[in-house]
Amino acid sequence: MKKIKVILIIFAFLGVAFSAYKFGVFVGEENILKTPPPQIINQDLTKPEKVNFSIFWEAWRKLEREFLEKDKIDYQKMVYGAIKGMVESLGDPYTTFFTPQQTEEFTQELSGKYEGVGMEIGIKDGELQVITPFEGTPAAQAGLRPGDKILKIEETLTHELPIEEAARLLKGPKDTEVRILVQRESWPEPKEIKLKRDVIKIPTLKWEIKEDDIALIKIYQFNQIVDSEFEKASLKILKSNVKKIILDLRNNPGGYLDKAVEIAGWFLPKGKVVVWQDMGEGKERKAYKSEGPATFSDCPVVVLINQGTASGAEILAGALRDQRGIKLVGEASFGKGSVQEPVDLSDGSSLKITIAKWLTPKGESIDKKGLTPDIEVEMSDEDWEKGRDPQLEKAIEILKSQ
Repeated sequence: MKKIKVILIIFAFLGVAFSAYKFGVFVGEENILKTPPPQIINQDLTKPEKVNFSIFWEAWRKLEREFLEKDKIDYQKMVYGAIKGMVESLGDPYTTFFTPQQTEEFTQELSGKYEGVGMEIGIKDGELQVITPFEGTPAAQAGLRPGDKILKIEETLTHELPIEEAARLLKGPKDTEVRILVQRESWPEPKEIKLKRDVIKIPTLKWEIKEDDIALIKIYQFNQIVDSEFEKASLKILKSNVKKIILDLRNNPGGYLDKAVEIAGWFLPKGKVVVWQDMGEGKERKAYKSEGPATFSDCPVVVLINQGTASGAEILAGALRDQRGIKLVGEASFGKGSVQEPVDLSDGSSLKITIAKWLTPKGESIDKKGLTPDIEVEMSDEDWEKGRDPQLEKAIEILKSQ
């Protein structure tokens, strides 16, 4: 009898202990779920807001327990999906989240080589548009132009589609095809265009001499090597009879800010503001200034821009216009004037966060409106088809008169 009593007492004790444990877990979870840990709350904000995380974990656990095909649950994908949704809730197409694989692909693209169709895309007025089809790529060969609207990629409508998702749909292995539905301003109806993907090698810079003493320098993008490529070209130009320069920034989607500032230093005296970084209300503007060598600071220059001129290319064009009165010739630029800061996360994923707006040296915002050319010269459909370049012809005409 005594043994039975002892056993019953032990079971009773274990039952009480287990119940206490479950109650403690429940209470602990409830407390954790109601608000995030203090370090998550940004105390720098004017109105710190406590967020109830309980719904998130409630949904997570419901999926864990109730989803029929449990073998298809990928917890890491669920985490990335949650972060992606959080980022998209901000409503800024340029604040994005990249998985480790997407981070690697993005870095590879900036290095100038990847597999896809060869065009830079952006969001303007809520629509997915071609910023730049890179020379010699499937996109350029198919006749795509800056300003073309991409309505569909395969069967996916692009309205409100995040940029990184659109880019992912356009990229793919060499020799595979992708269909896009394109609307051009001069077309009565959208057209479906098939693109065959290829290995994309984005050029950096090329130059040639026009009209004996005029150098045409075309910069395709501000990548990691553009400064060294520009220096090589400059040394050759200095040894020639060149006295005037046309800087062609058409179809240049930008790239690294510091590279655009370095190129500006060849045309502006040291210490001149290239661009202002406006961090928002209550914060002091930050100036990025020319560091020289100012080799071409007294050289007559004309800058070519169009709808494919974006970001760093707009910064350079705006700086030369504001600081030296250099004429901009062509069409209004794209208007991508926000600052994105890359943030590496611990597992190889990353964020690209909009932290500021770019302003020209005179304080003009580029974002969403772009730069208006001093001399507007449009490229007609006939110009494109026959390979004419009235914008370049106008730039040469201006320099010949100086």
